[in-house]
Amino acid sequence: MANVGARAAKWLVRGYIARKQRAGFNLESIRFLPNSTLAPLRRDGLDPVSDLTEMREARSVSRLPLPFGFGVWLVTGYDEAKAVLADADSFSNDLSNLVGKVDVPAGFTPGGLGFSDPPVHTRRRKLLTPEFTMRRLSRLTPLIHTIVEERLDAMAERSGPVDLMEAFALPVPLLTICELLGVSHRDRSDFQRLSSARFDLFGGASASVGAISESMDYLLEVVRRQRVEPGPGLIGMLIREHGDELDDLEIAGLSDGVLTGGLETTASMLALGSIVLLRDREQFQRVHDDDEAIVPFVDELLRYLTVVQLAFPRFARKDTEVAGVRIAEGDVVLISLSAANRDPALGPGMDGFDAGRKTPPHLAFGWGAHRCIGAELAKMELRAAYPALVRRFPDLRLAVEPDKLSYRKLSIVYGVNSLPVHLG
Repeated sequence: MANVGARAAKWLVRGYIARKQRAGFNLESIRFLPNSTLAPLRRDGLDPVSDLTEMREARSVSRLPLPFGFGVWLVTGYDEAKAVLADADSFSNDLSNLVGKVDVPAGFTPGGLGFSDPPVHTRRRKLLTPEFTMRRLSRLTPLIHTIVEERLDAMAERSGPVDLMEAFALPVPLLTICELLGVSHRDRSDFQRLSSARFDLFGGASASVGAISESMDYLLEVVRRQRVEPGPGLIGMLIREHGDELDDLEIAGLSDGVLTGGLETTASMLALGSIVLLRDREQFQRVHDDDEAIVPFVDELLRYLTVVQLAFPRFARKDTEVAGVRIAEGDVVLISLSAANRDPALGPGMDGFDAGRKTPPHLAFGWGAHRCIGAELAKMELRAAYPALVRRFPDLRLAVEPDKLSYRKLSIVYGVNSLPVHLG
């Protein structure tokens, strides 16, 4: 991997943060919505808000009071969430189900895997799966460790507090995905900004469609260039092996899905997971000292944080029931992964963090046919990054009081805006 210097990576990430802040939520436009509707997008620090917990305790499937002409339901229970996620016969992921209901143009498709149904989803996933097997991903292991070490080297050269989000949490997945896709260095200055605006659920469907369209236009140009000279990564592989059966739009859509699925989510995990380590010095020391501690730590962290708070919306293909609640054909079902992963049905004390606990499989990566295809890559990055961070900076500590950290107010992918730390 070509060395990406500290100054270049810093510039890339600052651009990402600036664009993300400019594309934030317009709170005035959604102030009329009740707390119960916004609860799945809010948190109290690292924890789901009490409104969401109370909704789950009262009923695992609740109707949300949204100003649409169709029903919108929220699933908060673990068993119910798992059942809906696995039921492709009763529920569709195809975003075209919104045509005629909200401002989504006919024929619009964001590409990728999350918004498609079989047989389209099956074919697309089959194309990507070879690149996400452990055997193929293992070739990225030394690259990931190099990226992590370069970011730590760059941090060590700074004086004063360091923003861990800017200097570490964002660059690690950004540069990893660039390597995975085979994106040239000339494209990376724009690449990091393409994954966030679509998560603004209440910015309006037209705003999300616009963000997706911009991403697709940009990636289409990358694909067109690689048609002439295929790169070494995923985009080049799709062109070399499936170029005759895939048009530029579909390759760009698949690439966009990899970007949006792996950048912001892993960045948020790295930042929020670091907060967990910094507030639990016993766990910090365990990850520092014991190579075997990182696997259960990461798995419990994924459940506990569940940074993707809502799964892709599901659309009822027919009248059906979930936990005794009738869902009408055409209704939208939202699944609160954060509430489901804290459900007491999983065991006692699920609102706390315990890396030694044994629980059923969590839903942080979803479930069923739409389970995140990049789950193993994300785990590889997290398992490499946390031990390296605490071993390089054993005296790492927050540079502000914990209650002064700025978390995202409303988001599908939860995170912290900045994470100032002292390195020693």
